[in-house]
Amino acid sequence: MNTAPFTPAGTVTAEDLGRIHLIGVGGVGMSGLARLFLTRGLPVSGSELREWPSLAGLRALGGTIHMSHEPGNLDGVDTVVYSSAIPQDHLEMVEARRRGLRVLHRSEALAAAMTGRRAIAVAGTHGKTTTTSMVTMVLQQAGADPSFVIGGEISEVGSGAHHGTGEYFVVEADESDRSFLIYRPYVSIITNVEADHLNTYGDYATLEAAFAEFARLTDPDGFIITCADDPGGRRLAETLRAEGRRVHTYGEAADADLRMSGMVSSAQGVRYLAEVDGRPLGEIRLPVPGRHMGLNSAAAVLTAYLLDLPVSAAEAALASFPGVRRRFERKGVADGVLVYDEYAYHPTSMTLAMQTLREVAGDGRLIVVFQPYRLYRTRDNQAEIAAALGIADEVVLLEVFGPGELRQPGEGSAALIEAVPLPAERKIFVDSWDAATVEVARRARAGDVVVTMGAAADLADR
Repeated sequence: MNTAPFTPAGTVTAEDLGRIHLIGVGGVGMSGLARLFLTRGLPVSGSELREWPSLAGLRALGGTIHMSHEPGNLDGVDTVVYSSAIPQDHLEMVEARRRGLRVLHRSEALAAAMTGRRAIAVAGTHGKTTTTSMVTMVLQQAGADPSFVIGGEISEVGSGAHHGTGEYFVVEADESDRSFLIYRPYVSIITNVEADHLNTYGDYATLEAAFAEFARLTDPDGFIITCADDPGGRRLAETLRAEGRRVHTYGEAADADLRMSGMVSSAQGVRYLAEVDGRPLGEIRLPVPGRHMGLNSAAAVLTAYLLDLPVSAAEAALASFPGVRRRFERKGVADGVLVYDEYAYHPTSMTLAMQTLREVAGDGRLIVVFQPYRLYRTRDNQAEIAAALGIADEVVLLEVFGPGELRQPGEGSAALIEAVPLPAERKIFVDSWDAATVEVARRARAGDVVVTMGAAADLADR
């Protein structure tokens, strides 16, 4: 894990970066940033060790991709960009410093790209990728042509980044490594605040303070949006309002500024009535199910309303929202079995996803293939994760994905599977992707719903 300090956003622009090289360019976050720079007409190279699906698109846009990590990859480069997954002693990082090149964290390079635009930054423990996507689509529908960088790809669009001509720049703000504190948003959206990434923050109070600090970085002429239904978001709103800051809330709570009422979620999607300060805005419809999806959409509607964009544009964009890859993504039907893929790994988001999938399954059974993400999170939240998995009828559990972590006795999925409140014959721990595939094929039958969840992404495409 990289622990170098971040530099607050300043006046450096993307054009000031010269020739840009991204270490580990294939991942969603880094490939999105590379795509943004390429569509802006900037020279980009990157290094990788595996052939990610995103690399073909970057090559098509003119990017130079090196399938190795070598000092020579930096020849002719002015700026090197890294993510928090890249250690400071990585050979290309060491070479960049030796040559005296500009070295930036991904978030710092992204902040440079936002210079001169009105940033709309979406943060939160859950829902930020989907909310960022919804806000982006609403602005696009309104003709604002925003730039955006999202930590996922909008389904059917096939891209998580775009260089637009409009004044707004929509970005997903990551709290996991504190990098969201370098942004200077015009609009800050905080979907919720729950305990996570405590390996970075140590305790919940420190995490909560970081979200407050992020909100305080909002332009005084802009505004902050939080969820009135989330205890952490409500506390944050109260704190910021007491400081005289402009805060607006959304949710089903009676005192929410944008109030949702009559919300209905089914396999066909979500619908609810929206009103702002008692003024009806109409019915909002989404083709994706889940109350949490409805809440995410309300943040996008409120953003449009406060930016004086047509609410009709929000209604139209959300009515056709295709979803985001790995966020309640419908993969298809095989032999009568409906398959979804879902990124959730925190117990709260897992529970919401599982409850929604139960709605979709109806009279069928729900089978979950789950790979936990990070040993410390799995250990500290074992009971809650087990309870979420217990909503399913059948559980296939893979070993924890925890790069760089050392497993201690009693940690990992072998302990987690014992805690899942299902009979032994309806849950199993497997040690490989092939074994998971065999188990799903053995257990699933027509009418069932299968979901791959957490770090278990590849199985959904098998």
